[in-house]
Amino acid sequence: MTLLKVKPVVKSNLSVFNDFDRIFDEFFNTANPAPAIRTAPQASSRPAVNVLETAEHFRLELAAPGLVKSDFQITVEKNVLTIEVHKEIKSVEGETYRRRGFLFNDFKRSFLLPETVNTAGIAAEYAQGVLAIALPKKEEAKEKPARAIEIA
Repeated sequence: MTLLKVKPVVKSNLSVFNDFDRIFDEFFNTANPAPAIRTAPQASSRPAVNVLETAEHFRLELAAPGLVKSDFQITVEKNVLTIEVHKEIKSVEGETYRRRGFLFNDFKRSFLLPETVNTAGIAAEYAQGVLAIALPKKEEAKEKPARAIEIA
């Protein structure tokens, strides 16, 4: 009989964020995977994303406070949804940031959409600091109610 000596691995709090990002990115097959190590600037420049699913559609909710609709560029090409923001941060004379909780001057998130998404019907809206993108499912991918089948 052979005994193996196992040394437990201790993870830092930052690795928990990496694990959640990795799981989310793998689930949606994102074309922009999470970085191996997150530092404070990366954590603040990569907005959080919620993914919801109903029988009719998926919905992405991207937290991006302090922006306006015209700051976003959303494209779909070959089933890849890309969200980009390029915004110049203007500083006001006499003001100095002592702490910045969010910094979204530039970011890009890409998601490989499942084949079940009807890319022609994608719609987006931005309200109260959240960009919501509706991704409707194709008719054949929608759940059908149970039906009785008669025997001939």
